Amino acid sequence: MTLTLTVPPRTDADRLTGLPVAVIGAGPVGLAAAAHLLEQGLDVIVYEAGPTVGTSVRAWGHTRLFSPWQYVIDPAAQRLLEATGWEAPRASSLPTGHDLVDTYLAPLAATPQLAPVIQYGTRVAAVSRQGMDRTRSIGRADTPFLLRLNTAHGVTDVTARAVVDTSGTYTSPNSLTAAGLAPAADLGDRVVHALPDVLGADRDRFTGKRVLVVGAGHSAANTLIKLASLAKTAPGTEVLWAVRNAGTARLGVDAADGLAARGQLGSTVHGLVESGQVQQIASYEIDDVRADGDQVTVTGRRAGEPFAVTVDVIVNATGFRPDLDMLREIRLGLDDIVEAPRALAPLIDPNLHSCGSVAPHGVAELAHPEPNFFIAGMKSYGRAPTFLLLTGYEQVRSIAAELSGDHAAARLVELVLPETGVCSTDLGGSSCCTTPSSAGSPTTAAPSVDVVAPEAASCCAAPEPTPPADSSSCCAN
Repeated sequence: MTLTLTVPPRTDADRLTGLPVAVIGAGPVGLAAAAHLLEQGLDVIVYEAGPTVGTSVRAWGHTRLFSPWQYVIDPAAQRLLEATGWEAPRASSLPTGHDLVDTYLAPLAATPQLAPVIQYGTRVAAVSRQGMDRTRSIGRADTPFLLRLNTAHGVTDVTARAVVDTSGTYTSPNSLTAAGLAPAADLGDRVVHALPDVLGADRDRFTGKRVLVVGAGHSAANTLIKLASLAKTAPGTEVLWAVRNAGTARLGVDAADGLAARGQLGSTVHGLVESGQVQQIASYEIDDVRADGDQVTVTGRRAGEPFAVTVDVIVNATGFRPDLDMLREIRLGLDDIVEAPRALAPLIDPNLHSCGSVAPHGVAELAHPEPNFFIAGMKSYGRAPTFLLLTGYEQVRSIAAELSGDHAAARLVELVLPETGVCSTDLGGSSCCTTPSSAGSPTTAAPSVDVVAPEAASCCAAPEPTPPADSSSCCAN
C-alpha cells in the first residue's frame, strides 16, 4: 500500500516572519547561495562544519581546475567582491583548489555582507520541522524548520524559514565493494581518499609501496598518472588499477568528442597500461577488503572467477554519494537510482550526459515534497559525476528568486555552458573539469566536478604539465 501525503501550498505565515534562510555549507555554491539570497533582500545564515570556508576544497587544494576563472566565479558573489575593490583573476587562467579559496572564497566570506552571517565549526546534525516529524502534514508549510547544530560548545537547536543544503559529497565516498557496502573490517590508513597529493604532501605514503587504485573515472586516471611518475624515481613503487568492467568507457583513447585533453588523458593512462607501468585488473568485482598484517588483501571475482590481490595501500576513486542521514525527517523526492531530485535525475544520468550536455535547470527540477527545502550543488546530483560550478550557481540563483516570491524569474533559466563538457581530465587541454597539481603536475575537482568536492565537488582530472593559455572549461570540485 502506498501512502500519499499532501502539503498545502506555501504561505507567508507569521511563524516564519523574521526567520533567516539557512544555508548548509560554505563552499563555492553555499557562498553563492548566500550572495543571491542577500541580493533578494532575504536574511540568511550559513553553517559551515569546518574552521574556514572551502574546507573540502582545501582537501584537494593541490589540484588544478580545468575550468578557468571565468567559469568558477558566481555573478552575485562577484558583485559583492567588486564593491570592496576586489579584482577578478585573468579569466582564462586555471586556478588550483588553493587558489579558489585564497583568491575567491576567502575574500568573499570576508565581505561586510557575508562575514556576519557565516558560523564556522558548526555541523548541522539534523533537519526537521519545529514540533513535526516527517509524518505530520497539517500546517507543515507554515512551520519553521528546526536545525540541530553540533558545535564545540555543545548541541543547539535553531529555526529557519527555508533550508538550502549545499553540503556536498566529498566526505561521502562510494564503497570499494561492488555491492556498495563498506568493507567488513576497519582498514584505517590503508585506504586513502580520492585525489591524494601523490607527488607532494602524501608522497611518503606511496613511495616504495604496492598501490591499488580502484575506480574507472578521471579521478582514478589522475592518480594513476601521478603514481606512475612517482614510480620512475622511487624504486619499489608498484601501481595496480582495478576496474569493475571489462573496459573504461569514460577514459577512451579517442579525443574526437572535441575535448583533446580528455582524449589525451585516456591515451596516457592506456599507454601506461600497455607499457606495463600500470597493471590493470579489469572485470574485477570486489567483495571484501581486509587487513593482512601491515598490508590489505582485496578479495572478489574477476570475470566470474575468484581473485585476490594483496597491496600496501588502496586509493578509493570510486566516486561519491550524498549523505542523507541528517535529512531523515525531511520529505525528499529522490530518484531511486541516482539519488538526485526526481525531475533532475533524467537530465544528469552519467550514462547519457557529460558536463556540457546537462541541461541548465533550477527550482522546478530541484523541488522536493518538503516546501522550501532544497538540495543544491554537488549534493543535488546524488551519485552522478557530472556537476559543474556554473550549474550550481544557476541553481541557487533560481532558488533565491523562488524564496523571494519571484516565481517567474526562478523558472527563467538561461545559463549557457561552454560547448562540450567532460567531467574530468588533465594534461593541459580544453575541458570542463579539473586535475590535481603539484610542483610540476596535476589538477582536479570534486566528485567529478569543477573541483572535487565538492562540496564539491566534482569533475575530476589528470595531471597538468603545462596549463594552456586559454581553456574552455566548466567543472569544479
